[in-house]
Amino acid sequence: MKIRVATYNIHKGVSAIRSEPRVLALKQAIGLFDADVVFLQEVQGKHDLNAAKYGAEHFGHKHWPAAAQHEYFAGESRHAHTAYGMNAIYDHGHHGNALLSAFPIANQANHDVSDHAYEQRGILHCVLNTPHGTVHCYVVHLGLFEAGRRRQTQALISAVRASAPDGEPVIIAGDFNDWRNTLSGELRNALGVVEAFDQIGSNSALDEIVRTLRRKSSMNSSIKPGVNPARTFPAALPFFRLDRIYVRGFKVEAAEVMHGSLWAKLSDHAPIVASLTLG
Repeated sequence: MKIRVATYNIHKGVSAIRSEPRVLALKQAIGLFDADVVFLQEVQGKHDLNAAKYGAEHFGHKHWPAAAQHEYFAGESRHAHTAYGMNAIYDHGHHGNALLSAFPIANQANHDVSDHAYEQRGILHCVLNTPHGTVHCYVVHLGLFEAGRRRQTQALISAVRASAPDGEPVIIAGDFNDWRNTLSGELRNALGVVEAFDQIGSNSALDEIVRTLRRKSSMNSSIKPGVNPARTFPAALPFFRLDRIYVRGFKVEAAEVMHGSLWAKLSDHAPIVASLTLG
């Protein structure tokens, strides 16, 4: 079975600069992924202030939909099935992780992995019923502090071990905020996963320069060039490696970061799209 997946931190549906509404454009952009399953972070289930400010019609279009963002993105698309895990709650609304799926969602659970009161984080686990069996999907958004991310990674490992029996396919995707790439080895060892770019390598121009320098420095040695996830932040000029797609039971056929002016305007993160084949 072939499956195409994407992960995207949508910055609550507003632009990174001036916080202008981007929900309509995001819906169209998500359609460009041509993905069977989309992992989303910072999705607003409700925002009364933006609904009041941008909900009025301008030139025949509403800048802010009445429905929750994940439901709006899925409407009239191939993603007939959605799930939402509410993490952060405030006076005028709430946001969290979401999954859009072309396959039925058999069940879902949201795990609170908040490390302190000022950063609400969660792991949304969805079990998909595909034509070739069960696939476990985990939508992840980890914290900004490294010590907290390590504790949250342990919670993720525990959640996967408890809910996805050995041998069942797993996709873990989202915003790990792991800019120094300190968590990948732990996840590989504990869960038997691989990161999408482990197999194919990152295709950014900056990474190609780094790889060239590594090849030259290790030409007469036994040093093996390191494997690094793709650069996704900031979207306008990606440098930091924050977003990931980890898989178990799949072969990664292709993976890419969506670059360009369109993506730079929509969010502070660039999305990742990967094509997988069930092993």
